[in-house]
Amino acid sequence: MKPNDKNGTLPTEQRPFRVLVIAGSNRRQYNCPGVDSKSRALMLRMAGSLPQDWEIDIEDLGNVYGQERIQSCNSCVSTSMALCVWPCNCYRPGDKAEPDLMWNLDLYSRLDLADAWAIIGPVNWYGPTSSLKLMFDRLVCMNGGNPSEESIEHKNPELAMMLEKSPRWKEELSENHLEGRTAGFFCYGDEGGDELDDAGSPKLLKHKQYFDPALEPFEEMRDTYGPLVWQSRYSGIEVPDHLWHYAIAGAGKLYSENQSENLSEMPEFFLQFDKWTEDFAAFVLEKGKVTPGKHRAFGVKRGNPFLKEIPLALRDIGLRLGHPPANSSPEKQQKLGINKDVTLFPKGSESKRYYKRVNKPETENK
Repeated sequence: MKPNDKNGTLPTEQRPFRVLVIAGSNRRQYNCPGVDSKSRALMLRMAGSLPQDWEIDIEDLGNVYGQERIQSCNSCVSTSMALCVWPCNCYRPGDKAEPDLMWNLDLYSRLDLADAWAIIGPVNWYGPTSSLKLMFDRLVCMNGGNPSEESIEHKNPELAMMLEKSPRWKEELSENHLEGRTAGFFCYGDEGGDELDDAGSPKLLKHKQYFDPALEPFEEMRDTYGPLVWQSRYSGIEVPDHLWHYAIAGAGKLYSENQSENLSEMPEFFLQFDKWTEDFAAFVLEKGKVTPGKHRAFGVKRGNPFLKEIPLALRDIGLRLGHPPANSSPEKQQKLGINKDVTLFPKGSESKRYYKRVNKPETENK
């Protein structure tokens, strides 16, 4: 059935099961390349096969012309875990300066509302797609992220560093916010299509010695999605081994002959996908509904933080002028000559700024 977010306010036992099915390919017909992906076709096939008394939420992360993208993670957690706010406050809905698909599609809330996630995507260059990698990078906040934006005055790194060392941090705030849910991963690949020669090396490769097929990094191609699986498990998301599956589609074929419409010529592929879907539904049903965590993404609103960001803007001006906060990490790095990051204009080429500094007359460098 169609998802009803109002059910998220009901006691767990009174609401229906809810699953989120995500197509993780970058391809869409409404942008280059002008053709929809297999992931999308499989997402729709799965949505039609799951129990129809469940709430079945679907999303396609493929590129549509003019649509916002998932913004990159800013690695706040590397400054302090307490600086990484749950759900992410580096961006917000409707932000024109940095439009973000995670917020504009309300994905944090939808991941929170679901009992289980089904992730479907191709293998791109020995790894998951950039869209899926971006989404999971942005989900670092589900693993111990700070649910109290006010505790760090929106985004103050010095306050976050202090909070991380306080008893309140461990006792009240930091936890795995989506723990207990289930995730299944179905990834697929073409094994290089028709690009490989009989020895398993790329046909176009002139320096054959640079590529030894025997040394390729993955014995099992499902391991290309290992970083996403292990991030999930690390964060308390259950990924049963049998729901982490890889299937081959289009090995030896031209790419133009390996489209969604060609899947009907690959019955073994559909057999594997349908079995994975069946196993996914059975596992979710047997496990039962998941009670949400204490700090929910569902219901969180991220409005315009203009007033909250005034102190941060003043901090930024100080950094640009070479006057970081006392005893802060930027001050310590500046004294040690590590980053050499003082500039009024941080955008643009770092290389140009670097050579502008080193080529200054000797009197200016003193």
